[in-house]
Amino acid sequence: MMEEKRSTLLLGKYIWQYRYTACMFAAYMGIAAAVFSLYELEVEAVWYTGGLCGILTAVVLAVHYRNYRNGYLKRQVMFKNIRILNEPFPTAGTLAEADYQQMVAVLRQICEADLTQWRNERQEQMDYYTTWVHQIKTPIAVMRMILQDEDTKEHRELLAELFRIEQYVEMVLGYLRLGSTSSDFVFKAYRLDEIIRQAIHKYASQFVRKRIRLVYEPTEVTVLTDEKWLLFMIEQVLSNAVKYTREGAVHITVTKEKVLQIADTGIGIAPEDLPRIFEKGFTGYNGRADKKSTGLGLYLCRMAAKRLSHRIWAESEVSRGTVISIDLHTDPQELVE
Repeated sequence: MMEEKRSTLLLGKYIWQYRYTACMFAAYMGIAAAVFSLYELEVEAVWYTGGLCGILTAVVLAVHYRNYRNGYLKRQVMFKNIRILNEPFPTAGTLAEADYQQMVAVLRQICEADLTQWRNERQEQMDYYTTWVHQIKTPIAVMRMILQDEDTKEHRELLAELFRIEQYVEMVLGYLRLGSTSSDFVFKAYRLDEIIRQAIHKYASQFVRKRIRLVYEPTEVTVLTDEKWLLFMIEQVLSNAVKYTREGAVHITVTKEKVLQIADTGIGIAPEDLPRIFEKGFTGYNGRADKKSTGLGLYLCRMAAKRLSHRIWAESEVSRGTVISIDLHTDPQELVE
């Protein structure tokens, strides 16, 4: 039904576009009929001539309309997927159409040149910031070694602040890499327990400093993922758990369905904020109260999960705690190339 309606509309557009040509043809036929009548030719001769002209015109119009329709359908396909504009346009039927195609071709070249320049400039910026992030790690490591020489309360507080600086540096590096078009992913089967233990080891001092219990049962689950980026996601979630948990415990569990769950007994997330916590730059009520939230941690987790073909979601209740779940099932067809 829709196809018939579309064909009828297209035929109507065709007739309307060539209405002047049709009027001129009708006028010529009228003039021919008038001339024949002046010479008192027989009516059969007039009808015979008109019939032959009509048949010939119908054949020409049918061929022309077929080409018109094919060109229209090809343009519609190109409009639906603008990326295939690299393919040649349908053959121009008029000089004006040829001029328009030439103008589009020139505009396409200009756009490609601008896009190439933008990509080069963006890559230069990425290279600069990536180099800066790597270079800043050296003085951070030196300061950590100096502070670890003496175990005092002041040094422990400075180490905690230095740890936060390291987190922000890692977050910047993750943001740069996830936003890059180049592939930074290596997929293979990993033992999930080893990845989780790396994250626990990194945040062990923070759990001790805040006197928060960590409950984790080892797992034998093997997952198809990228170790570095899954570790990045777990670290970001643990960071939030430590930050917003004043007392109680953080539980790390892995279900039979390969869903990693990190649950805390922290302050929880307001119901109106929960749907937006994975948005870029969103801090919510807790972030505004803490005044130290960047609104990037969970956003980067969602980006990484998407690139890994994992799923991440949150459940929370104010004053009761938050549960972040990561579905570690992987669809090979959706993996980053």
